[in-house]
Amino acid sequence: MAKEAMLYEKLPKAKIRCNLCGRRCLIHDGTSGFCLVREAQKGRLHSLVYAKACSACVDPITKKPLSHYNPGSQVMSIATVGCNFRCRFCDNWVISQEKEIQGYDFPPEKVVAAAKDNDCQGISYTYTEPTVFFEYAYDTAKLAHKAGLFNTFVTNGYLTPEAVRLIAPVLDAATVDFKGAGAPEFYKDFASVPSVEPIYESLKEMKRHHIHIEVTNLIIPKIGDNVEAIRELAAWIRDNLGKDTVFHLLRFHPNYRMTELPSTPLETLERACDLSREAGLNYVYLGNVPGHRYENTHCPNCQELLIKRFSFEITKWHLTEDMHCPACGEPIAICGKLHPGGTSYPYYVI
Repeated sequence: MAKEAMLYEKLPKAKIRCNLCGRRCLIHDGTSGFCLVREAQKGRLHSLVYAKACSACVDPITKKPLSHYNPGSQVMSIATVGCNFRCRFCDNWVISQEKEIQGYDFPPEKVVAAAKDNDCQGISYTYTEPTVFFEYAYDTAKLAHKAGLFNTFVTNGYLTPEAVRLIAPVLDAATVDFKGAGAPEFYKDFASVPSVEPIYESLKEMKRHHIHIEVTNLIIPKIGDNVEAIRELAAWIRDNLGKDTVFHLLRFHPNYRMTELPSTPLETLERACDLSREAGLNYVYLGNVPGHRYENTHCPNCQELLIKRFSFEITKWHLTEDMHCPACGEPIAICGKLHPGGTSYPYYVI
């Protein structure tokens, strides 16, 4: 159903400025913004995807990925169609780039009920870009908090500071996904993004509002694998978000319009991981490489093996109850608590 949007302003000559994402689209009456799911109608901006879920799935939280937030928990993951990027390598392009408004009727109260019925500890707004279904996520997140559930975004980070401030009271954690180490030309050429600055602005705003942040970076061979740029991104994270901020380096696999490229070589991933640690980050992990030693958590002080992982599954837990290293007493930057017994694989609800 259509619902009046949040964060817009009316301008002369039947124009509307959307202030939800960094594009700040200027929208004429009867047309939509770049995301294709926010439309101007008779002087008002409407969300066309409110409560229209195209996917709902119970996931392990490590799939987001969130490695240091309520580890072992499971989340009800929801999405609608639409996105404010046009990534040529998108894993979820079937729904993110869908031009027709479609989905199942899944209003906020039913999302929360489904999360409780499926023994979830939280709700994740994910798969496509949650910014474009902001009103749906916001209303669901408020109900989730009242029901004792946490909320997480898996986002490209292209929110305005106003949007971050609005969602912050009900948003507990966010995974912010970089591609190509944030290189401006990469974003222009391969994701149709005019400027990367809004991503950094939104990250700093999340930090100011004490949202738990984990950062990912997709390393794409030949076009987005500059390890020096990755080291610089790691240094920016250290200086602006803190040395304990988790940084995930993700392996690319051919998809969508970029099937001609190979998967990321392990050597590139390992080099990027080593450089990010040398830049001063305490917790750097590799993603999409099940069984690799860089999936694991070691104490940044004494290098004791604390958490062993295989893909989405925690296979060893060696921390004190108050999240300290049992060998040297170093505090480990994990938010929340261990939730043993959660699912280690996703399953669909709708």
